[in-house]
Amino acid sequence: MSGKKQQNKKKFLEELKNKIKEEIKQKGINSVSEILEKYRRKYLEEIKQFGIKDPEQSWKPFKGKILEEIILNYIEQSVRKNGFGIINGSVLEKEENKLDNCLAKVKRNLVVDYGEFGMHLPDADLVIYDPSECRPIAIISSKATLRERIAQTGYWNLKLKSSDITKNIRVFFITLDEDGDLIMKNPAKKGRAIAEVDTDGTYVITEEKIQKSEKVKLIDDFINDLKK
Repeated sequence: MSGKKQQNKKKFLEELKNKIKEEIKQKGINSVSEILEKYRRKYLEEIKQFGIKDPEQSWKPFKGKILEEIILNYIEQSVRKNGFGIINGSVLEKEENKLDNCLAKVKRNLVVDYGEFGMHLPDADLVIYDPSECRPIAIISSKATLRERIAQTGYWNLKLKSSDITKNIRVFFITLDEDGDLIMKNPAKKGRAIAEVDTDGTYVITEEKIQKSEKVKLIDDFINDLKK
């Protein structure tokens, strides 16, 4: 792709992202699925001009990234008001000498020990931490549907709980639940069962009615639970 075309593509994606965020701001967080679907069609029509051979496939990472940004924008102010910091999980993938002292400590207190196979960070889209003690409080995974990440989130929760160093770190999942796996508590689909048993909390961004529980709630419940 030529430099000019690459530049135009970047401009198109940035403008599309801003339009999506602005419409969500106007209509509310629970309208995310509807708005993303509306702009998906626009994306698929226009992205072809930049030589993208599989527009549908390229939409997925774009959607995932913007969902992560939408969630961060929605909770960041409340998280910081409660005295916590929040960062993208990818920040901690940097070498420690490229992190400030506090984030380097957060990273050291978040890694999972695999013995001879080394220390590895759990997969996390967002990390909430206590800046006064430089310790991780919670990790958040976010996906449009459960099937993309819920079992993986449950796995990391079990790994973190198995160590005295990381056992108090909460593991949360935030989803659009576009497949409707969380709507019913009983009978529970597999995704709902994992959310109930193997996460510290799963929060749904939706206009649909769901059967709430102590573990599965709406996104508006997230901040109150974080305070606890």
